[in-house]
Amino acid sequence: QARLVESGGGLVQPGDSLRLSCEYSGRTASRHAMAWFRQAPGKGREFLAAISVAGDRLKYGDSGKGRFTISRENAKNTVYLEMRDLKPEDTAVYYCAADLSERTIQYRPSVWGQGTQVTVSS
Repeated sequence: QARLVESGGGLVQPGDSLRLSCEYSGRTASRHAMAWFRQAPGKGREFLAAISVAGDRLKYGDSGKGRFTISRENAKNTVYLEMRDLKPEDTAVYYCAADLSERTIQYRPSVWGQGTQVTVSS
């Protein structure tokens, strides 16, 4: 089973850009589709984006469309979430997740990371 560790979160100002990273490990970790979710205080977990094992298929949820881009570098065992034009409402804990397919990962991922806090405030 894959182990995921997110990084790159922090305090940024509205309009800033940020790139989150998720390093994954495990013998078959590179064979998993990956995804990003977020959870704001008092709210449920939102699906942002997913990427296939090879990185050739992408899927975005409503909350991830437009300003967010998911990508991965399998040679580095890392998946990224690039965020631009950040807004205060983007403030949340961002989680990385892994599952067998990017088509279904948004529903019940097999493995979760611990999350990284992103705070957007002036």
